[in-house]
Amino acid sequence: MTLEEFSAAEQKIERMDTVGDALEEVLSKARSQRTITVGVYEAAKLLNVDPDNVVLCLLAADEDDDRDVALQIHFTLIRAFCCENDINILRVSNPGRLAELLLLENDKSPAESGGAAQTPDLHCVLVTNPHSSQWKDPALSQLICFCRESRYMDQWVPVINLPER
Repeated sequence: MTLEEFSAAEQKIERMDTVGDALEEVLSKARSQRTITVGVYEAAKLLNVDPDNVVLCLLAADEDDDRDVALQIHFTLIRAFCCENDINILRVSNPGRLAELLLLENDKSPAESGGAAQTPDLHCVLVTNPHSSQWKDPALSQLICFCRESRYMDQWVPVINLPER
């Protein structure tokens, strides 16, 4: 590996870290503003009813999920819909970290969930934009630019690895 190739690879890693940080910030704000939709079926419903307010779609899967044919069909349909409707889309490679960021395990007490601890469906997460002021959010702008740059490089669904904390 030449020095130039090493430098380019290092810059790409740094860029991915900043994009991961921006995604964490966007999710934190969206969670506090209650503009997150979690779950494949819930996301499909929202995309069908109000696609214009969706600014970001996250598809999360680990290695085990890659063998789930039904889930891959859902992903294909969601990706196609997002591309057709100019919705920015990212693939998250570590759903466990995504669950930590969304603090979903702390949202319901065992009594509220019927006594059984159910794992939420994190395979699809949508971030909506109910107010135009969110477009001025620097973290969201950074994600949108990253998605746009990825599309220019024919990477329609870039993969983000959220950093462990």
